[in-house]
Amino acid sequence: MNYYTEIKETLVKNEIYKKAKDYSKNKSDLNSYYEVGRLLVEAQGGEERAKYGNRLIREYSERLTKELGKGFQSSNLKRMRQFYLLVKNGVSLRHQLTFTHYRSLFSLNNVQEINYYLYICEKQNLSVRELRERIKSKEYDRIGYKEELSEPKVNTLIKNPIVIKSTNIPEKVTEYALHNLILENMDDFLKQLGVGFLYGGHEVKIKIGKDKHSIDFLLFNYRFNCFVVIEVKAGRFKADYIGQVMKYINYVDDNIKEPFNDKTVGVIICREVNGYVLKYCSDNRIFTTTYNLKSKI
Repeated sequence: MNYYTEIKETLVKNEIYKKAKDYSKNKSDLNSYYEVGRLLVEAQGGEERAKYGNRLIREYSERLTKELGKGFQSSNLKRMRQFYLLVKNGVSLRHQLTFTHYRSLFSLNNVQEINYYLYICEKQNLSVRELRERIKSKEYDRIGYKEELSEPKVNTLIKNPIVIKSTNIPEKVTEYALHNLILENMDDFLKQLGVGFLYGGHEVKIKIGKDKHSIDFLLFNYRFNCFVVIEVKAGRFKADYIGQVMKYINYVDDNIKEPFNDKTVGVIICREVNGYVLKYCSDNRIFTTTYNLKSKI
């Protein structure tokens, strides 16, 4: 088998196909680069030898550049080889994404972590820049999400910690200050919180009996079809917060939730979580996470 000829024909066909059908060029790119990567691995004698063999790639790169022009440097061929090996070893192939999305993930070694980022790229239509920001913030580690992506649960989608960004972080962090920092950039906060959260209101006024209360933030999660009560606390977690959020959850279930919505859940965001208090006071509808403040450049 003439591997060089096969690789050249695959790349030429891809260029022709992209010009004729621009709307599906991502799919053509990914399929072509996967095939080139497969041929390179076979030409180099298999997966193990391909990881270290670059002489053949340099040779093919020189010939392709001479015959087809720019774009076929050794580094690009190596990326195609790496792309093939990733997919072969469990990374999902998502044709809605670009090859640049995949390239942004080459530095990661954990297949499940790579698949997580591909999953949220597709679901949230992330740009390459947005994907790189998620990777840089170590979102996968913060979210603690180790389950199968096909059956996520609300608590697996809540990150820890939540990074609250601002250009003006106050010296003294109060609940009022935290609320304002969140409101400054609500879109970023919703993305930091997790997947599928939509803004419903801030300091939502409710009345339980004769007592008036205020829910810090009321959100809705479209992934799980449920309302989410958010309480933001500047200090350490306290057991009293559970009862407070439980009241708000029950109120939303009785007065705001529609019959076709799932049960409301609550999230307490605080500076520090006390695991021992949580163990004996928690409710399976209430989750906790911590916050970090970060200067926004």
